[in-house]
Formats: sequence, C-alpha cells, structure tokens
Amino acid sequence: MAGSHPYFNLPDFTQPSPPSTPPSLPSHQRCRPSDATKGLLVALLGGGLPAGFVGPLSRMAYQNSHLPSLELLICRCLFHLPIALLLKLRGDPLLGPPDVRGWACLHALLNVLSIGCAYSAVQVVPAGSAATIRKGSSTVCSALLALCLESQGLSGYDWCGLLGSTLGLIIIVGPGLGTLQEGTTGLYTAIGYVLAFLGGLALSLGLLVYHSLNFSSCLPTVAFLFGLVGLVGSVPGLFLLQTPVLPSDLLSWSCVAAVGILALVSFTCVSYAVTKAHPALVCAVLHSEVVVALMLQYYLLYETVAPSDIMGAGVMLGSIAIITAQNLSCEREGQVKE
Repeated sequence: MAGSHPYFNLPDFTQPSPPSTPPSLPSHQRCRPSDATKGLLVALLGGGLPAGFVGPLSRMAYQNSHLPSLELLICRCLFHLPIALLLKLRGDPLLGPPDVRGWACLHALLNVLSIGCAYSAVQVVPAGSAATIRKGSSTVCSALLALCLESQGLSGYDWCGLLGSTLGLIIIVGPGLGTLQEGTTGLYTAIGYVLAFLGGLALSLGLLVYHSLNFSSCLPTVAFLFGLVGLVGSVPGLFLLQTPVLPSDLLSWSCVAAVGILALVSFTCVSYAVTKAHPALVCAVLHSEVVVALMLQYYLLYETVAPSDIMGAGVMLGSIAIITAQNLSCEREGQVKE
C-alpha cells in the first residue's frame, strides 16, 4: 500500500511534507521595545548623527562667505516657523497652555543660547573640538542634576557609561587645552572653548525644563517657540553686534539649507527622546555627534585629527554602547496595555 505502513506505523516519506511554521507567541507574550530603548535609539540615530553634520557645514559657510553666527541662527529659526501651521490646524495655542507658557519660553530661550554659543564657537575652534566640549559639558551637567532627582536615579552601568563618555571627552580636549597659543589667537581659542562649554550648560538645562513639560502639543509648541524666540533675539543682535552678509555662492546657500533641515530633525528627535529616557543618558548618547564631526573635520574640512581624538572617540563609542545595551529592554504588550 502506497499510503501507509500498517506493520511499523511509519510515516510515508514518499509524500511531500507541509512546510513547518514556527509557533507564534500569544499576543500577551509578544515583546516590544521599552520607552527608554526607543528614546535612546531615536537620540542616537535621529539626534546625534544629523547634528554631527551641523558644525562642519556651519564652518564651511563661514569659510566661504564669512557668514556671521547670528545670521546662521536666524536662517535656522526660519525653518521652525512653519510649524505654526500645524498648531493652527490642530487648534492648539501657538505659545502653549497659559499655565506652562513661561516654562516653554524658558526652554526656547535656553536652546537659542545653546545654539548661538555653539555657532560662535565653531568659527574659532575646530568643529570636532567645539562639539566635544558642548556635548561633554551637557552630559556632566545633566549627570550632576540627576543626583538631585531621586525619582529618576541612574543604575551603576549608566554611571559607568557617563564616566566613560567624560573620560573620552577629556582625552580629546586635554591635549588641545595644554597647547593654547599666547596672544590674540590663543585668546580667541579660549573664548571658543568657553562658549562651547556654556552652550552645553544651556542645553542640559533646556532638556531638563522640557522633561518637566507635559501637555498634548508639547513638541510642536517648543519647536515653534524656538524659532520665534530665536528670531526676536537674533535679528536685533545681528545689526548691533555683527554685520549681515549675503551668501554669494551656491555652496554657502546649500550649507545654510542643510544646517536648517538637519538641525530641525535633530531638535525634534532629541526633544522626543527626553520624554522617553533620562536627560543625562540622552546627552551621553548624543556624543555620537562628536564622532561624526571628527570624521567630517578630517574628510570634508581637511583639518587634522590627532591620535588622541581617535582614542577619545573610541572610548565614547564604547560608553554609548554600554548605556544603550544596559537600557535595551522590551515590555510585554499585555503589561503595557494594563
């Protein structure tokens, strides 16, 4: 008989067996990334990597057309203003709810100060060094603020990652600080480092303020307020402190447009990440901007990258891996729904 083997009760290997399908987990046992995991991944891919292009492109615009830092900040703020149309379509107030309007404006002001200091610093010091000091100071300040927030404590692995990131920053910046030239050049370099540090301090405070905001249209509101506050403060300052310059070549216009678009993407992703993960961890993951800036500094701007820069970048990447791996986790969909 071709269909069966009655004596041994064996299967018929002459017939093709149906393909085996892996058993599917019940819906209540399926896992999805936790909020902290999603926040850190968004900060890494959408916040740090695009931001790494902003510094070198800003330096290129300054080298080609001597574009002032405040004018570049104004161009960036213009990309934030169309968000007002989204707020109008949703019926939300442009300046946010009245009870948190002051905090939202403070967040915008801190971000404008941070970006203004960063754009000014990148004109007098290498883009990689400016990004390194800015991100390093923001991480250290956020970690110190985390000590004051008992409800948002950090694990031992997180602190190891933060200390590793700080060590990588010291390795990168330390040799440069020890060889500052005397005279006007050294003074401008020191001022650039101070501006980068102040930019990181303002960034950490801005992220902390945003972390405390909680209303439905928070992200588009603070994005629009950044553009509005930036224009109100930068336009008078441009005519009082600097000289407006109209870019004369296509490369400068392309750099300005790219800076505006990439900075808007980075701003949105970082603001989203802070609502999902601790601000200190988000700042540490944003050190990927330093690695990208160092690569572009060498390949795009043809500026030297010291061995200490490469070593420090490697230490920071390892620290980012520790923080990300420690916070990679999933939640059961059933538990999330509950």
